[in-house]
Amino acid sequence: MARYTGPLCRMCRVEQKKLMLKGSRCMSDKCPINKKRAAPGKDPKGRIGKRSEYGIQLREKQKIRRMYGMLEKQFRLTFEHALRMPGVTGENLIRLLEARLDNAVYRMKFAMSRNQARQLVLHGHIRVNGKKVDIPSYQVKPGDVIEVKEKSKRLALVQSSLSEITKSGTMPWVSVDVDAVKGTFAQYPQRAEVTDLADVKEQLVVELYSK
Repeated sequence: MARYTGPLCRMCRVEQKKLMLKGSRCMSDKCPINKKRAAPGKDPKGRIGKRSEYGIQLREKQKIRRMYGMLEKQFRLTFEHALRMPGVTGENLIRLLEARLDNAVYRMKFAMSRNQARQLVLHGHIRVNGKKVDIPSYQVKPGDVIEVKEKSKRLALVQSSLSEITKSGTMPWVSVDVDAVKGTFAQYPQRAEVTDLADVKEQLVVELYSK
């Protein structure tokens, strides 16, 4: 399966936003956004100018797609699914992205980043309602119980990530039993509840794909 293998911090520099791709490093002084490093490429200041409408829409789409660690084809298919659903397409898109299994594992603090969460899922460490699911894009539903399998609960990656719950808590649409390393996807999130996407304008993605 195709995947991006380049430097992750470069993506944040391109978007000039923390995409939370490297877990604890993103919260440290080593983060290039904290250091206010310029965008990659030769003479980035010389390339700064007024963006076209298409350029603004494209950057917003790339920002969301990179945050969730998806390739273009997979992201486009998710958008088309959101388009077929009743309601506001942009909000449907965020709801579908948040209901991905790898994202749910990340939101429950079983992993420090979505990349780590995807690795846990792919390697068979995750159970959904008692059954192994190793598909990162699997759509979880309200009431689904997600847990780390018994032999994997003491993995250093999982334990170090769970320690963050006492510092930052979890999102309101998931609940976590830290001792059991188990969580419940209680409900689909409301758009306003996804606070780390507060500055994201998903409507621009709808406009881009509607051209």
